[in-house]
Amino acid sequence: MRYFVELSYNGTNYHGWQNQPNAISVQEVLEKALTVILGEIIAVMGAGRTDAGVHAKQLFAHFDTEVVFEADKLQYKLNSYLPKDVAIKSIFKVKLDAHARFNAISRTYLYRIALQKSPFNFDQTYFLKQSLDIDKLNKATKILFDYTDFQCFSKSNTDVHTYNCDIMYAKWDVVDDEIHFTIKADRFLRNMVRAIVGTLINIGIGKLEVSDLHTIIKSKNRSKAGYSVPAKGLYLTKVEYPDTIKLND
Repeated sequence: MRYFVELSYNGTNYHGWQNQPNAISVQEVLEKALTVILGEIIAVMGAGRTDAGVHAKQLFAHFDTEVVFEADKLQYKLNSYLPKDVAIKSIFKVKLDAHARFNAISRTYLYRIALQKSPFNFDQTYFLKQSLDIDKLNKATKILFDYTDFQCFSKSNTDVHTYNCDIMYAKWDVVDDEIHFTIKADRFLRNMVRAIVGTLINIGIGKLEVSDLHTIIKSKNRSKAGYSVPAKGLYLTKVEYPDTIKLND
């Protein structure tokens, strides 16, 4: 049988989602927990590869097993075994060819910028001392919908075959003492969201003009875009799939 696991995690203590040779990852701790509890070696495949320090409010991974179990009991055992910064939200059966990464139809990210210093969110937001022009930010953000090739926001030396992404939603909002940037697309390049946020911040503080974003995107050159904002403010918040992947009991 193939199962999907829905989980969330605070990425502060992890070197990203994907297994690393000399650093702890979320994938590693989940595989270890499943292997111990189910009594057989379990490998999991995640919906994406969040970078070191990035958080996830929702991420899905799939695994195969011949062990028969009750989903709610396995969820309870996993949450008891896993460290406090990783939580299992649900487990459900899917079709044998369902794939957590390739069947995802959209992913949504949130970036949190703190406007005031706080002892409670310093490791979960990016504290920015400069003031941002929200109108400029949203005006520039609309330019993203004019393009599909976002090579200028991609980490160099990646193994991707295409830099095309279909951005479905992108907007800045003021939420209490924070500014939130939400973006949804069918896929994202490595470091893409953090590079977009850094570039838009440069526009929001007046370092760049709104129209400069056209030139940056057309350049396809990472060095033309803005800096990459810290990972601690980034959250994968939602991954969507077609209902057809689920297996009815």
